[in-house]
Amino acid sequence: MAKNDPYAALRIREFNIFLLLRFIMVFSWSMQFIVIEWEVYSLTKSALSLGIVGLMEVVPAIFMALFAGHFVDQNEKKGLLLKCIIGFLIISLGLFLLTWEPFRGNLSGKTILYSIYFLVFLGGIVRAFLGPTIFSLLSLIVPKNLYPNAATWSSSVWQISSVLGPAVAGFSITIIGVHGSMLFVLACSFLALIILSQISKKPILNPKIGEPIMQSLKEGVKFVYNNKTLLGAISLDMVAVLFGGAVALLPIYAQDILKVGPEGFGVLRAAPALGAFITMFISAYVPLNKNAGMKLLFSIFAFGICIIVFGISTLFWLSVIALFLSGVVDGISVVIRQTILQLKTPDHMRGRVSAVNSIFVGSSNELGAFESGLTAKLMGTVTSVVFGGTMTLIIVVFTGFASPSFRKLDLQKDIDENDEQ
Repeated sequence: MAKNDPYAALRIREFNIFLLLRFIMVFSWSMQFIVIEWEVYSLTKSALSLGIVGLMEVVPAIFMALFAGHFVDQNEKKGLLLKCIIGFLIISLGLFLLTWEPFRGNLSGKTILYSIYFLVFLGGIVRAFLGPTIFSLLSLIVPKNLYPNAATWSSSVWQISSVLGPAVAGFSITIIGVHGSMLFVLACSFLALIILSQISKKPILNPKIGEPIMQSLKEGVKFVYNNKTLLGAISLDMVAVLFGGAVALLPIYAQDILKVGPEGFGVLRAAPALGAFITMFISAYVPLNKNAGMKLLFSIFAFGICIIVFGISTLFWLSVIALFLSGVVDGISVVIRQTILQLKTPDHMRGRVSAVNSIFVGSSNELGAFESGLTAKLMGTVTSVVFGGTMTLIIVVFTGFASPSFRKLDLQKDIDENDEQ
């Protein structure tokens, strides 16, 4: 491999297919979540209802995560991913029907709302398996010396699709409505099934097939707890997303504070996507591995500042800039964390480590949505967002002073060792 080749992993055909599949899955999932958030707020006009949507997804995602990690480590990854996509397709079909007037015409608003909650809950179960499966599959597609480069592209695609999906949702609600938007999501899930057929089956690298589940789960949790680099990275990111996740309240900002409607809502959601898009290219050409600890701390601190600015802004253009910059720095955080996970996790434990990570970080988006909805109800929307951003700053500063070893984290040594193998 050429030194610092920014396209090294992209020269592997199956990795490109993997990226396309991941983009479609995360894009459609994120788009669906925002369309449903818009529909729920339109039905209830309640910030707390938005929080409940996040809670309905995060509860099963958390409680099923460790079991899912064990299951992923014990089974073939492509087959598991196929089952996850089929599960998502079924859930999308249910939400499509609930937004179709001929189907829901005789249903009460409360029945529609509770049905949405139920389907979102089922989606949380599917997501518990999806994250560890995708994380494990990546390491079976690219050689170990390309993990950092592959992690950069994979996490960048995730970052872009996770924000671009909601941004497109904002525009599609305006152009084709909620029901049409759900039809598009349904089409994406069918496309994902087709793309998955282009990836071959992979070997199971776990030497402990048939290991008792409780022993397996204990081993996974113990490994993460004893690895201070892993534990520090995912804990810090969890806090930032939990307290700094103002995006759950964007429907309120768009409709009631900035008064820009669904078109402005789409622009607000697109702003972080554009920031993440820029981060993808910068991180591919300028690796973030040197002094990774300080860069991670800086990016999360900057994220907190962006959230505070967004929270107090009453100017649409200033809000867009703040969200754009939040996407830039959040993209840096995601790339570094994914690189840490890929480099520091042995092959036979990827499912379980990813499951623990999903409890800390992956589910904190929905916990953050619930926290934002609850605090918005208790202290007001603007105060809630500023509070979350301030807490992010405090915790980052505390972590930086309390953990000198994390400040000094440098991933370049691990990368050099893999290049020599």
